[in-house]
Amino acid sequence: MLKALHNALSRRRLPREARAECDRDRRGLPAEDPGSAAVIDAGLAWLARAQDCSLSADGGVARDFSLISGWSTSYPETTGYIVPTFLAQLDEAGANDHRERARRMLDWLSAIQLEGGGIQGGKIDAPVKRPVTFNTGQVLLGFCAGVRAFDRYHDNMHAAARFLRDTLDEDGCWRSHPTPYAAAGQKAYETHVSWALFEAERLAPGEGYGIAGLRQVDWALGKQTENGWVADCCLNRPSRPLTHTLGYYLRGVVEAHRLSGERRFLAAACKTGEGLISAQRADGSLAGRLNGDWTAAADWACLTGISQIAESWFYLFEATGDPLYLEAGQRANAFVRRTVRTEGPQNIRGGVKGSFPVEGAYGRFEYLSWAAKFTIDANRREVDLLGS
Repeated sequence: MLKALHNALSRRRLPREARAECDRDRRGLPAEDPGSAAVIDAGLAWLARAQDCSLSADGGVARDFSLISGWSTSYPETTGYIVPTFLAQLDEAGANDHRERARRMLDWLSAIQLEGGGIQGGKIDAPVKRPVTFNTGQVLLGFCAGVRAFDRYHDNMHAAARFLRDTLDEDGCWRSHPTPYAAAGQKAYETHVSWALFEAERLAPGEGYGIAGLRQVDWALGKQTENGWVADCCLNRPSRPLTHTLGYYLRGVVEAHRLSGERRFLAAACKTGEGLISAQRADGSLAGRLNGDWTAAADWACLTGISQIAESWFYLFEATGDPLYLEAGQRANAFVRRTVRTEGPQNIRGGVKGSFPVEGAYGRFEYLSWAAKFTIDANRREVDLLGS
């Protein structure tokens, strides 16, 4: 009774837009699926607005739009991997604008790269600016895309890749430059950093970038349990990891297989991929956090993680031919699409919430730049496989 009263009072203090979105989500998902094409177009437009509306006005992409506080400053980490999303299909409508926006992002990322090649953690106005392994990896993905698209940013790419290669411990774990925005400890999800090294290896073979990345993924496979769940794979609650960080882990292992062709990486990716399928609900969603037996550890969904995992399921379908991966990816994408508004207020039109419902614990009342990025990517992958 007291908890219900507290929740009611808290809701009354919310801005009108936040209360309205809470009420909308409490009514459940709309029956209509807007489809991949509409969500991709709306998502790209929202990311363009996130770049234009960043409070730091520097060419980077805002971390989020909050229903409580509005637009944030630019976020180097996610701007880094938003670059390849804008450059992915330069023959589509709006390609020239996408290309120019990606160039502006890259110029900004180049300007803020730290001595030694690293990238800071947090938003650009973070009080502490020191190099962080994970953020450097995500920006390296952008620099690699920039090298391909513009034949520029070579020095930035090599500086970031050398930073990652040379700071990897002998056992394959990164420990020396942790993020100050997560709990202390080893992070198995930094396989997503290794993916960036694989992209650098493709562009500059012979520098040891791919070898370093594969060594890290081998280390991370030691965190995988028999049922495919992964220990030490969360920002702050390793016993109940976010689907977001499990999605990072899975993609890095998938990419290790794509680079090396080694079956053991595919087997490991399938083990985690199958575990996640066992956790998928009938409506296509996944709980925002998962226990070690793949049961739900949260009553909200992390939309970012669902989209990330969907894209990896599509890659596993291609690698194995198992239709279970294809079906799981389609259902996951359809769930997330139904949470996206393709009409309505421009600050949220095409945006993807941190959680569903919007008051869930991940990105509470926020539309996240990386959630939009991963949703676009997952839907593009589905279109590539199946057509529009």
